[in-house]
Amino acid sequence: MDRFDPRGRVNRALLVGVSDYDHTKPAEPDGVPGDLPAVRHNLTHLEEVLRRGGVFDPEQITVRRSPSLDEFSEELRTAARLTEGLLLCYFAGHGAVPSAGNELFLQMRNARVVAGGRAVFPGADAFTAVLTELAGSRAERVVVILDCCYAGNAAKVWHDFADRRQKILLLMSVQANRLIDSGDGTRPTPFTDALVRLLGADGESSLLELLDRLRDRMSLAGRTTTLGDLWEPQLAGEPGTDVLLAAAPLSPSSPLSSSPPSPPSSRSPVSASASTSGAAVSAASVSPPSSTQSSEQPGPGPEASEQPPRAEPPGSGRPGAERPGSEPRGRPGSAPPGSGRPDAEPSERAESSGPGRPAGSGARGSLVAPLRAVRGRGRAAGRWFRGLRPRVRAAVSALIVLALGALGIGCYVLIAPGGDHPCVPPLELRVLTDPDLEPTVRADADAYLTSDANTTGHGCRRTGITVYGAGAAAAVSALHQQTDPWQAPREDADPQRDVGPQPDVWIPASVADVPRVNTDRPNRSFAPLEPEAGPFVYSPVVLAVPQNTAADALADRVGRPLSQLVDALRKQDANAEVRRPDPEFTDSALLATVGLYGGGGADPRTAEGRIRPTGPPAPTSAELLCTLPADHAADGRTAVLVPEFLLKSGVGCARTTRVRRIAEYPSDVPGLTPTFVRVRWEGADRDAQARDDAVRRFHDWLTGEPGRATFEKAGFRQASGPGHALLDQDDPGEGVLRDPSPLPGPAEPGVMDTVLDRYRSANGPGRVLYLLDSSGSMNAQWRGPSGGPGLLKQSLGGLGVQDEYGVWSVYGTSGARSYGTLLPFTHHRRADAERVVDGGARVRDAEADPHAALLAALDEMRRRGTDDARPQLIVYITDDEDDNRLTGGNLDEVLTRARRLKVPVDMVSLAGGSCDEGRPDALIAEASGGRCLDAGDDLGTGLHDEVARVGTGED
Repeated sequence: MDRFDPRGRVNRALLVGVSDYDHTKPAEPDGVPGDLPAVRHNLTHLEEVLRRGGVFDPEQITVRRSPSLDEFSEELRTAARLTEGLLLCYFAGHGAVPSAGNELFLQMRNARVVAGGRAVFPGADAFTAVLTELAGSRAERVVVILDCCYAGNAAKVWHDFADRRQKILLLMSVQANRLIDSGDGTRPTPFTDALVRLLGADGESSLLELLDRLRDRMSLAGRTTTLGDLWEPQLAGEPGTDVLLAAAPLSPSSPLSSSPPSPPSSRSPVSASASTSGAAVSAASVSPPSSTQSSEQPGPGPEASEQPPRAEPPGSGRPGAERPGSEPRGRPGSAPPGSGRPDAEPSERAESSGPGRPAGSGARGSLVAPLRAVRGRGRAAGRWFRGLRPRVRAAVSALIVLALGALGIGCYVLIAPGGDHPCVPPLELRVLTDPDLEPTVRADADAYLTSDANTTGHGCRRTGITVYGAGAAAAVSALHQQTDPWQAPREDADPQRDVGPQPDVWIPASVADVPRVNTDRPNRSFAPLEPEAGPFVYSPVVLAVPQNTAADALADRVGRPLSQLVDALRKQDANAEVRRPDPEFTDSALLATVGLYGGGGADPRTAEGRIRPTGPPAPTSAELLCTLPADHAADGRTAVLVPEFLLKSGVGCARTTRVRRIAEYPSDVPGLTPTFVRVRWEGADRDAQARDDAVRRFHDWLTGEPGRATFEKAGFRQASGPGHALLDQDDPGEGVLRDPSPLPGPAEPGVMDTVLDRYRSANGPGRVLYLLDSSGSMNAQWRGPSGGPGLLKQSLGGLGVQDEYGVWSVYGTSGARSYGTLLPFTHHRRADAERVVDGGARVRDAEADPHAALLAALDEMRRRGTDDARPQLIVYITDDEDDNRLTGGNLDEVLTRARRLKVPVDMVSLAGGSCDEGRPDALIAEASGGRCLDAGDDLGTGLHDEVARVGTGED
């Protein structure tokens, strides 16, 4: 066991807590969910414990309350620079995750969630950036403690730091993709409350010992996540690595060592999820439910695209998997929970009557002595219990609950509003749906939650519902071939991370998705589908054209294929553009692509060339509609392929002024046909009858008159009947035809799969020229997966052996050449290319001239593309230290050539703010039709996706 003892060294603790935010809901739609008053107490108590802990001197502890992002970044850099021994970095506040769940954003005082912005979390620091700063410090050991929702998502970020994570240990308050309770604001948050009490105990406390004791304490206190599952702190660190955090006793009179732990609360979570954030009432809650309370905490909206909570379905009985890099439960060398330390566990504290204590507490205090006598055995039993197989553990849990209930001990119930009838926590259903449908399905679920249909005669709620959207292609793929790792995730296959929790109900946007899942399904499939016979509503996919260029005659708006509608549009306006969301993310975009490719017969590269946007497509139709008004000129010349219903209901954008659009109805684009599908999971039969009943009730609501009212308001049509009549005949929506007959039917499953495959390979084989800034300033951002060569190698997965690519090392400011050839421009196998980059890429003792290098690259790609129309791309990876050579006439020369040659240039900056409006990187990317990425983006994923649009892609 490598336990680092930092005493006597130059240590530093940076304690950051964000309790007060500048932008909060509901006053600001793009704000965070609210302030976190409990975090104020976190900092006060943690600072006091560390001051007395014998590891940090008082002057080595820095406390920052509600800093802005810039203030936090500066404090982090200072702490990293000054520390030589142990660097402790603590954060408490709101956390947020993007749709992939592969990054965690720590939201500072000025945080917002902006729809359609280049960075969807301004005012927040990506945990990758935080770890990069900490990994580069001189500290011998780094401990990061995160107390926020989604804290467990940081484990993946840590795991990706393969060559720099050895000295970093990461303590996370909760599992990945979980929302947690922030408490009532009168004391620290539950996790930090437990942490402070354990650090304040007599004797030495190491991080590994704390993890065991934290888990025991949270379990004994009945702590659960908002999904109702066990709240378990997590640890990421190299095996056998530990660090001493405290080594001195507190005064016996210290309130930190005597006050009881805060009780479970049903207050707001520490963070919000944009997709869903289930604020489901937990079994330990004693607050009466409000008649207007939803089982979901409203999140920032689809623009944040955050990952939904992850968990196995109730009654699954399937074991979950430890997160990558997470510390397993039992470890040799760690102190056993029953080792006799005075941890002030709830069952150990002597209770006394006095001011502020409820009557009768002395009677409970008389139980303390016997409980102390069996403490060791109780903890041993706890370790034995955690080691049981999940199904056995579930059975034992049920027996214990029944036994304690009979004794009147430890059982908590909810009280129905206006009465004294006990309400048990409602069973929770998980509903997976297409991202375009998600807002409407969620609104319907919210209405159902508080309806009489979901309320017992005693006023108790029957069912809670978590609605979450996920990429349509990912959902189909996971249900088709990944139901096994969905129950027991692997590092290389984890639908819980990539899609969300195992659904009870799936509502795809096309009835064709069900046969896409069931056709040639592997034998090891553990989630049989039970679809309805047909869809319950309908919406055509339309070409929404700006009013000033739309066709006037009815015959020009209906009954024509998409290609003819687009040609007519461009005859009206030669500068007209057509945009479509991401076909991998929503079914509506994939169905639009069916029409764009002429049912699969047209050349996809030619078709994609007609609509290729600058940068990646918008993930959803609503986001596409909401981002266009940011550029009024582009809004006025751009037609969009979106579901018709959004012309009525998809108007809730931050900008209220946008160009009026008229719907044109392509005859070869299949319509949306939402379908109700029951998903059963093998082994999840413990509560099968109750779950079946809950699903049936929700189905009857959704597909009956009450649910129909929500879809009517949203702008949907009847699922069948002549012309698919609008559900709301009185208010059809702006630019919508009441009877645009004939309307196309649903898609053919095989056509959707074929078109998706052709879309994925539409942009290759291609040519890519990488420019790798190799100047001296790159030394600090060279190594690891997030360094310059690392990012380049990650993006090679988007290229195949049919593609041609090369790498230039950019350095030097004098002479005829401003670069050297690192990888010759030709066809490569990925492994060979990576070996060349690993062996030859190095930082030079020189500055770089991006002006000369970019001009040379543009000329090179013009020469190579003379004889064909293959897609091309230039990628410039830089830290922008030498962008002073991209000003004035130099910048104008690059922009002029980029506009003339029309070779997309992706500017990839390792610095923050380089893609802000007016910066050279942003201007070059815009002029060339490329994309700008900087440190505020997910650089690895973003660059890989850009290269994959040009190449044939190996992964």
